[in-house]
Amino acid sequence: MIQTLNLRDFEAFGTGFLEKSQLSGLANSHSVALSPSDSTLYETVAETWLAEESGIPILSVSTQDGTMLDFYLDRTVRLKPGVRFCLSAMGGKANVQMAGYSLPRLLQTQVANRFEMRPKLRITRLCALRYQQKEPGYLFPGEAHQLMELTYVDEGSLHSVADGRDLQLEQGDMVIYDKNQWHMQHAAKNIAPKLVVIAFDAEGYDLSGLINRRFPSSAKTVSILQQMLREQERIDEYGEDVLINLMQQLLLTLLRESTETARQEQTGQFLNSENQIIRQVQQYIAAHVTEKLTVPAIAQAAQVSASYLTALFHRHLQISPGEYVRRIKLEKSKQMIRQGQMNFTQIAESLQYSTIYHFSRQFKQTFGMTPSEYMRSVR
Repeated sequence: MIQTLNLRDFEAFGTGFLEKSQLSGLANSHSVALSPSDSTLYETVAETWLAEESGIPILSVSTQDGTMLDFYLDRTVRLKPGVRFCLSAMGGKANVQMAGYSLPRLLQTQVANRFEMRPKLRITRLCALRYQQKEPGYLFPGEAHQLMELTYVDEGSLHSVADGRDLQLEQGDMVIYDKNQWHMQHAAKNIAPKLVVIAFDAEGYDLSGLINRRFPSSAKTVSILQQMLREQERIDEYGEDVLINLMQQLLLTLLRESTETARQEQTGQFLNSENQIIRQVQQYIAAHVTEKLTVPAIAQAAQVSASYLTALFHRHLQISPGEYVRRIKLEKSKQMIRQGQMNFTQIAESLQYSTIYHFSRQFKQTFGMTPSEYMRSVR
């Protein structure tokens, strides 16, 4: 990220001056024109002065390990000898005044502009998104097809078998199968798992590190999956693009978390306690959805303080624990309406709503329709 030219952060490379100044009185002073499409890499051989003339120039300086730090050149700077730097323009053309008794050595021209962000990951196909409740002892005999496939265990447990490897997936775990990879699934006789299955194809990153692995889902990946399921129920012209965008976020999150996990394993550090707490709380809420759930009671069950739990939910899920409980109860109410075994008053009482009017109001605020309208839409 481009940062403001902080004098303390910049002292390893040179000196920054609060006041802009003209360098016309210094030796070899001249104007350097910058374009948004390329930049030039230099190395100073003596003290070199730089000052903004026009536009939005960016000064990028190289650390000892080759990492480039980017600064807005909004004041005059004097670089030390031996500093490697690039000059670029942000958004359009810019001009920088350069001066010094010995001008910097030109190392490379036509350096690619690093500030044009373009997506690398592309979802080329999203062919299926299904939430399925399987029968006890579920057995899928196996298949291989031309799409990648993600399976997430929302409830229960599941055996995933691919390439001779049997993975035991518990609630909250997921696995990804590669294209043309034969795979089968089965559950214990007394287990009726609930699964999210997504068939897709993607390109742009090497996804081989995600294939046929058990991923304990983080709070963020669960949140994205929940968004995808909610979005699938909306019917408008933007829905497909939103789902593709969410699938892209899901894969990028898995890639990032996989990389971070590998780095933590290499250094012997495991920093997953926050995700574990949130996952434990999500499982507790799901198991006690028909009870009266308060934030202090949930926090006590997770053996953390209510304030810490609230901070975790806001940081990882961008939602309060109370709002999360409300949404889970409402999702449960939709399931109960589809089952058709209770009337609305009974559903409201079962989920600990104070009145049916309170339940109906929250239902409409969340889903944009009343419970009666929802019931008609699914029958």
